[in-house]
Amino acid sequence: MHMMLLLTSEGTQDLVTIIPWTFIAQILNLFIQLYLIKRFLFKPINNILEKRKELADQTIREAREAQEKADSLKDQYESSLSDAHAEASRIVADAEKAAQTRADEMIRKAEADAKGIKAKAEADIEQEKKKAINDAKNEIGGLAMDIAGKVVEKEISEADHKKLIDEFINKVGEAS
Repeated sequence: MHMMLLLTSEGTQDLVTIIPWTFIAQILNLFIQLYLIKRFLFKPINNILEKRKELADQTIREAREAQEKADSLKDQYESSLSDAHAEASRIVADAEKAAQTRADEMIRKAEADAKGIKAKAEADIEQEKKKAINDAKNEIGGLAMDIAGKVVEKEISEADHKKLIDEFINKVGEAS
């Protein structure tokens, strides 16, 4: 707008006048400037802002997808870890069962070996006992023969008879 201001020397003001063609030209100039600003400034800026918004939205989508993928991987990891713990527990249980079975088998074998050793020892003792009895019988038979021979040789008095019995008992005691 173009206005005229006239001051007089006395300090008073004259009326402000508006020229209509200048006013119309200035309004047209303003609309042209607004059109140019809108076309060459606001549209590119709006396009840039729209592209940045799309980029931000895409980044947010990618972040959500990455988060979902990370959650999925975490679930898989936790599932695998759980399976590994279960497998480890099963392996330990199987090892304990195998060790217990092996220990039971070793105990049964040791008991069988001990029974075998005991049976052999009893058989050896029985054999030695029979041998000792046979040896004692032979010794007693020999002593009986000696006594019979002495009885035949002489007539035995009661004191001699008692003496022979004591000798027999002593010899039998020495033999066993």
